[in-house]
Amino acid sequence: MPPRPELLLRLRPSIHICKTCRLSLQQQRLASAAAVSSGHPSPVEPPPSGAALPSNTPSASLRTAYKVKASVLLSRPPLITRDLTPFEKSYFLYQRRLNERLAMPFSRYFYYQKGTPGDVEWKRKIKERLTPARDIGVYNAYAKEGWNDEVLVGAKESEPDAQVDALLKDAEVEGLTGEEGQEVKKQEVEKPMPRITEADRIGDTKSLDRNLQRTLYLVVKEGKEGKWWFPNDVLVGKESLHTAAERIIVQAGGLNMNTWVIGNIPLGHYIYNFGTAMEVQDQSEELRGEKFFFMKGRIMAGQANLADNKLGLTDFQWLAKDEIQKTLTPRDWNGVKNILSER
Repeated sequence: MPPRPELLLRLRPSIHICKTCRLSLQQQRLASAAAVSSGHPSPVEPPPSGAALPSNTPSASLRTAYKVKASVLLSRPPLITRDLTPFEKSYFLYQRRLNERLAMPFSRYFYYQKGTPGDVEWKRKIKERLTPARDIGVYNAYAKEGWNDEVLVGAKESEPDAQVDALLKDAEVEGLTGEEGQEVKKQEVEKPMPRITEADRIGDTKSLDRNLQRTLYLVVKEGKEGKWWFPNDVLVGKESLHTAAERIIVQAGGLNMNTWVIGNIPLGHYIYNFGTAMEVQDQSEELRGEKFFFMKGRIMAGQANLADNKLGLTDFQWLAKDEIQKTLTPRDWNGVKNILSER
């Protein structure tokens, strides 16, 4: 313990201190000596008349507490790539046309024998599109206008749907007659599945076969007049967040889902304060709000079923981020918007 300044002043008179500190130390010594000689401690000044006295009521000794809950962000990842922007569409078409200008000329007789049905079909197609490429529109890379390979404003050659139609048309083979007189039948071409599903057209938010290029999250409704929120429940005993998330998925959506809870660390947390309303528990704690810890989960197969749920849920939806913003309250949305995926 370091010695007091007045002792240092006595033991080392040569020490240099400022005049103000020296006067302060002298006043303290005089006051201490007067108190000792009188034999009475210095009187304690009473508090001002307007000052608040410390409260001895039971509410002043209550401990602040929060309910700790685990919540699951159960999601279905995107199933297809996103739509291209107009700039990306034009850029990719330009790159394919540029490749036609830089590539070696197509060796026709290396692939088609002269006079065969394949050679006849090749002549018909090359006469229509002027290029071996099947999805870049009418374009001749070796003509005088070959340098003019940028897409024009309003042209459909850069649209993915137009390119798919061109590939399908090119895959079809018209009825021809071969060298031996046999007829070549028209080949049936399997068309790709559409990017817009039936659930998108009718607006079925309970279906997982919708909004294929976005991440969908499971949101549930708590009670008939309750709010929309993510599946959640209070931790039981020494239950970990990972174990609680697995239990919540089963109790909320049933067993008809193949899910995976990713990791043991939550994505984030959200504190919901009750405001002025406080609930006293056991006369020793006052409940101020709830703390939600969000665990990430994936659904690989199946569908949610709330028929036998144990959390009092009445409805569910699979929604993208922008749809969740319209469903949640502004206060809840501000608490979770930064942990949801844009796509």
